[in-house]
Amino acid sequence: MPTQQLLQCCSPWCFAPSSLPIKKGCSHIYSGKLFSIAKKFKAIKMRTTSIVATASSINKEGSQDHDVVQQVTKNLFLGMDFGTSGARYVIIDKQGIIYAEGKRDYPPCKDGNTVDWTSSWKMTLFLLLEDIPYSLRPFIVSISIDGTSATTIIVDSKTGEPLWKPFLYNESCPDALPLVKSIAPENHTVCTGSSTLCKLVSWWNSYNLSKDAATLLHQADWLLWLLHGKIGVSDYNNALKVGYDPEIESYPKWLLSQPYSIMLPSVRAPGTSIGCIVEDIRDQYGFSKDCIVCTGTTDSIAAFLAARASEPGKAVTSLGSTLAVKLLSTNRIDDARYGVYSHRLDDKWLVGGASNTGGAVLRQIFTDEELKELSGQINPMISSPLDYYPLPGVGERFPLADPKMAPRLQPRPQSDAEYLHGILESIARIEAKAYGLLKELGASEVQEVFTAGGGSKNEKWIQIRERVLGLPVSRAVQTEAAYGAALLALKGFRGSHADPVDARTVSDIEN
Repeated sequence: MPTQQLLQCCSPWCFAPSSLPIKKGCSHIYSGKLFSIAKKFKAIKMRTTSIVATASSINKEGSQDHDVVQQVTKNLFLGMDFGTSGARYVIIDKQGIIYAEGKRDYPPCKDGNTVDWTSSWKMTLFLLLEDIPYSLRPFIVSISIDGTSATTIIVDSKTGEPLWKPFLYNESCPDALPLVKSIAPENHTVCTGSSTLCKLVSWWNSYNLSKDAATLLHQADWLLWLLHGKIGVSDYNNALKVGYDPEIESYPKWLLSQPYSIMLPSVRAPGTSIGCIVEDIRDQYGFSKDCIVCTGTTDSIAAFLAARASEPGKAVTSLGSTLAVKLLSTNRIDDARYGVYSHRLDDKWLVGGASNTGGAVLRQIFTDEELKELSGQINPMISSPLDYYPLPGVGERFPLADPKMAPRLQPRPQSDAEYLHGILESIARIEAKAYGLLKELGASEVQEVFTAGGGSKNEKWIQIRERVLGLPVSRAVQTEAAYGAALLALKGFRGSHADPVDARTVSDIEN
């Protein structure tokens, strides 16, 4: 029989024994069969279910190989990400290898003339469960979900059914802001119209409904409740914008003294076991009776976890429609003037802020084809003399707090390549100012930047940013929030088994 060998993956989530340092990609060998991991991204990136769909699909030469596969698939971890337009799932093992992944757009559920978001999310959840290869389901031992930050659902405390349409992540409740500012400390995270607390106060004061049997849940909380059946459980990342203080692990007194505090959920650390999956779902989809459901997190935190930035000074810049930065720090920083706030991440703090600049500006000017073609004409080692402040509209929040700030995209040179160069470099300068402001406010100094989002695919832009920031800049190994949720499921499984060696924090696992 071929020699059975398992080499250490270059992923820091890998726990397989190793005596060989692997620097460029890595491979796992199962009974002489070589599976190359992450040739493109330097670590764990595998496609769908081809690895372990069945033992026979890998090797039909003998029973010894079947045993190896059974060992590999003994414990799998499911993470699901519910974003703004759709949802994804990822299944990994304890080494971080992806066994299956998939996605679904939200189906168009309607309640009259409005979108019935809770029905759409619920339907998507069960469609994703149905999409999971049946052969993998019995091996899934832990599940976690992330959702959009500050997406708020008011539910019946007994049935879990929504009492009102959800308040979406970007929905603002300016009517409640003066009341919230009157009770919260100055510049607190809740002192913005889109905070969860503003949404709670607005609902409490506006709707003539029975409030004695109402509970506030976040999107991830509610979806997880559908799986574990225990109403009123949240995590301290999602609960931050309702006023929960993760430093003292409690709601503050100024919040508990309010009449609507009866609606607040209990809070646990992200990646904490809540209970086993409910029996009817377990039986319908073929999950193990011991499969646990763990507290989740927000989509941005899950994406940060996926990027594996595990030491203070490591940061992730997300280049999507906007530019969002998150920096792992030893110090907590909160300043509502700039929209800066800190999430607890085990014994560290994840400090974040978001600028209105980003990909939305580029899409207003260039097509995808033009961006690709023009980027190829840019020399990233040469500084652009053009000084812009690219914004999609009026108003900036971070690193400059100016709601009346107008976009600055002139003068425009004759060369489109020079124009694009100037815009990309100007966005890089804004990114540098963002990290500089976080340092001024007291955060750890940035040492290295990983990149996520659509902009991470532009190598010329990465090189421009590396020159402007004066720091190592690279594309994140993993960028899917669902992967980060799967890591939380792994953490929850380890913690629930009360093994002092194995019950590690997120950062511990990464190291």
